[in-house]
Amino acid sequence: MTAHEHRSNAQLAIERFRSLSNLHEEFGYNSASVKWLDGFIEHQRTTSDFASRTSLIQIIGCYLGECIIWTYGGTWKLHEGQWGVFFDDSNAVFPFAKVSKQFENGHDGGDSISSFFEVIGPVFRKRSGGLALNE
Repeated sequence: MTAHEHRSNAQLAIERFRSLSNLHEEFGYNSASVKWLDGFIEHQRTTSDFASRTSLIQIIGCYLGECIIWTYGGTWKLHEGQWGVFFDDSNAVFPFAKVSKQFENGHDGGDSISSFFEVIGPVFRKRSGGLALNE
């Protein structure tokens, strides 16, 4: 999968989930949409089969990564076989892993894509050309 394919899948996620959510036209690359998808995952983790779960992890992971890029910066990079959003050479997040963990463990297991998304802001601060660690 390429960065372009990640962006295409993220757009597919917006189109697919926009009509399902209560956010409608406001569904996009924003915190409210990530929060809605967090609840969607919680519902799906008890009702979806493994095959559809795998597809959802891919689509939602692409969306989450693009949402991170739109909000905080960064770029898609492949690292040791896993795609992540990299802010610099040593700071990255792995949206597919986080989505997968929420499907596996849920909120009760301490995994939430919404909390994950929200914590990026306090850990990093915007600066021209990218993010820097908050000190």
